Amino acid sequence: MGVLTALLRVRGLTKTVGEGRAARRVLDGVELDVQAGELVAVVGSSGSGKSTLLHLAGGLDRADAGTIELAGERLDGRSERVLARLRARHVGFVFQAFHLVPELSGEENVRLAARFGAHGAQAPARVAALVDALGLRPVARSVPAQLSGGEQQRFAIARALVNDPALVLADEPTGNLDAESGAVVLALLREATRDGRAVLVVTHDAAVTASADRVVTLRDGRLCGER
Repeated sequence: MGVLTALLRVRGLTKTVGEGRAARRVLDGVELDVQAGELVAVVGSSGSGKSTLLHLAGGLDRADAGTIELAGERLDGRSERVLARLRARHVGFVFQAFHLVPELSGEENVRLAARFGAHGAQAPARVAALVDALGLRPVARSVPAQLSGGEQQRFAIARALVNDPALVLADEPTGNLDAESGAVVLALLREATRDGRAVLVVTHDAAVTASADRVVTLRDGRLCGER
């Protein structure tokens, strides 16, 4: 695939965390393209900045320097209002800790995310279709505390996909799951790329890296060792 099809383009991304003597540059001129239909895995030691990279790529945090382009639109230098609109339109997040609203049922969590998308009157049907497709209908009315880890993560993926994002960002999405649930989640992420999405996933899971189209290593603030 050529550069022109890149849904995510990162150039010269730099980020320092902490202050004073505790300050540490975790990203130092990162360069990355993620293409439509591609699953790219990012690996590296703990504290190497992998999650920071995802947060910057999705507009959840701001870089010290560098540019980020998502679906043809620049994220760097934009207001919080514009970033929120771009996230709702283009980005789906999947976190290791699920981040489901505990007072809402699984399906209500997905429905809440759909309120911020562009489906309008079609949103309820989109939510129901995703819940059904992910095999979650029997537990759709259960709150997160009543769900297994695998069920919670599938609801989290439904929430990430409900607004048809161009880019899915997943931070250790299989890290808290057993092998069977992890395999289901990995299959869902791979399926997302077949719909033309780009998926960028931070992982320590060998099954995820084996399934990825590309694996890049974050070391000393830079991406290297692509395979």
